[in-house]
Amino acid sequence: MHARNLIAILTLTCLPGLALAHPGHEHSGLVAGLGHPLLGLDHLLAMLAVGLWAAQQQGRTRWALPLTFVASMLAGGLLGFAGLQLPLMETGIAASVLALGLLVALAVRPPLPLAVALTALFALAHGLAHGLELPELASPAAYAFGFVIATAALHATGFALVNWLPRAAAPLVRIAGAGAALSGAWLLAG
Repeated sequence: MHARNLIAILTLTCLPGLALAHPGHEHSGLVAGLGHPLLGLDHLLAMLAVGLWAAQQQGRTRWALPLTFVASMLAGGLLGFAGLQLPLMETGIAASVLALGLLVALAVRPPLPLAVALTALFALAHGLAHGLELPELASPAAYAFGFVIATAALHATGFALVNWLPRAAAPLVRIAGAGAALSGAWLLAG
């Protein structure tokens, strides 16, 4: 399968959540879960950045970052379902957008344990937010499934984009990272 086809498929998998994320569908945990990562700029940018950053890595780190993010985000979601709240959680989410954007912009390749620890920390904050925003009457399992699928699709989209671009376009990926970092700084300031 060509990379362009993969990107098209991944993009199309994200569209149903956008189409059904308008008011009136809150009773569906799955739809709400799919929409949450796609409709929040902070979540969208962080999750795309994880995919971009993973594609810049080598070896096991390429898969460890998105897998760690999804697993840690799910753990955070479960904690959020239980009502755990952390001070400055939204600040942590905005900071994750800034940090992940910088990691992509600078194409940082830290040792695997450090990369995984940073990713897990960022994902935990995002997961807590997802869990705390469980819509009333929604199934927690369906909601969690939705935000896990949407997150994995966003990671895959960022990853596929980097692999689809020719090596000469690597500066564009770094510019995208810088854009995410600036957005994170803007979110922190707001």
